[in-house]
Amino acid sequence: MVRVSLVIATGLALAGPVTATSAQAQSLNFDASATTSCVLEKGPGPEALICIGRSAEICMNTSPGGGSTVGMSGCLNGEFEFWDAELNKAYQRVLANAKEVDAEGYGPPGVSQEEALREMQRAWITFRDARCAYEASTWGGGTGAGPATADCLMEETARQTLKLLRQVGLQ
Repeated sequence: MVRVSLVIATGLALAGPVTATSAQAQSLNFDASATTSCVLEKGPGPEALICIGRSAEICMNTSPGGGSTVGMSGCLNGEFEFWDAELNKAYQRVLANAKEVDAEGYGPPGVSQEEALREMQRAWITFRDARCAYEASTWGGGTGAGPATADCLMEETARQTLKLLRQVGLQ
C-alpha cells in the first residue's frame, strides 16, 4: 500500500491515502514523498512543474525491475494515481467555490461558473486522453507505448491539478 498526501504551504492536507491498484505498482518502491516535498517547496505555481515525475523516477531507479517496461509503467502509474487523487480533491474545492459564486450572483448574468467548470473539465479529460493516445501511437505498437501512455497521463493530470490548485488560491 502506498500512502501519500500533498500538503500545500498553507498547511492544508488535500489528499488522504492513495493505494496503487496495479500489481506492478504495489510490488515496486513507489512513494510519492519526493513529489509532495517538491510541491511543498515550490507551491502549485509554474515552478512546481519540475516536481512532476520525481517520485516515479525514484521508483524506477530504486525498484528491482523498475527500469523494465512493466516496472516503468508501474512506477509512472503510481504517480499518476497520486496526481489523480489530488486532482479530484482540487476539483471539488473549485466546484464548491463556483457554486458559491453562482449562488451569490457574482458572475455575469446567465453564466454559471459551475456549468463552465464541469464543461471545462470534461473537455480537458477528452484532450488528455486524446493526447496520450497520440503519444502511444508514436511507438508504432512497441512495448514503449505502455510507459509513454502512463507518463503522459501522469504529466497531464499533474498539470491540471496544479492549475486547479492555483484557481482556489493555494499559492
